Amino acid sequence: MRIASVADVKAKLSAYLKASEDELVVITRNGKAIAVLLPIEDEEELERLVVAYSRHFQAILQTARQEITSGAGITHDDFWEDMGGELSE
Repeated sequence: MRIASVADVKAKLSAYLKASEDELVVITRNGKAIAVLLPIEDEEELERLVVAYSRHFQAILQTARQEITSGAGITHDDFWEDMGGELSE
């Protein structure tokens, strides 16, 4: 893991992008971590990261969890029936 300030990353962005292929690069401002550069293996990994850190998606998941907890959700079988698909076993 490499640690670098925002100013240093701005000045040497290409070098830090290259370094991020091999290790995490933690970017700091006033000594506090604010971002990370990390290697991406493929488009699927990028998609997983985008979804995992999407505030909108996380809000949707939280709402769904609350509905399920309160009994307002639907069963797995009902979901697939509503979707017109087959159950995955």
